[in-house]
Amino acid sequence: MGIVQPHLWYHDNAVEAAEFYVSVFPNSSITNIVHAPADMPDVKKGDPFLVEFVLDGMPVTAISAGASLTLNAAFSFLVDVDDQETLDRYWDALLEGGGEEVACGWLTDRFGLSWQVVPRQLAQWTMSPDADPEGAARATQVMLTQKKLDIAALEAAYRGE
Repeated sequence: MGIVQPHLWYHDNAVEAAEFYVSVFPNSSITNIVHAPADMPDVKKGDPFLVEFVLDGMPVTAISAGASLTLNAAFSFLVDVDDQETLDRYWDALLEGGGEEVACGWLTDRFGLSWQVVPRQLAQWTMSPDADPEGAARATQVMLTQKKLDIAALEAAYRGE
């Protein structure tokens, strides 16, 4: 049996990125750092090369392997939260040090990794087959105007308030 897990490619700072992520999320830790066994393109022998970590219970591997590949928004981590306080805390933490707000609950951290920080109820308000179609349209319209999501505004829009 195998394990499916994300594998992230960084130019040269996978360890720094992993240290940052495990500081943000509970139930997280770095489990292993492998140093390059030989000189490779963009990586010198002995440099930190591969880092394995657990991110809120999920195993993740990251590699520092040069600029031939770059992270982009085609891959993101989704962070479902229960309340605005938690959303704000993760949003602010992930933007720390030079991240960028994008739109609709998306941001890019300072390492180039995309994140979606959204209320757990968002799918219920916008995409659920059980959602009120008019409420879903209103909530979606409000979401499209926001960068960091405002849970109270989304819920009010869904309810027609």
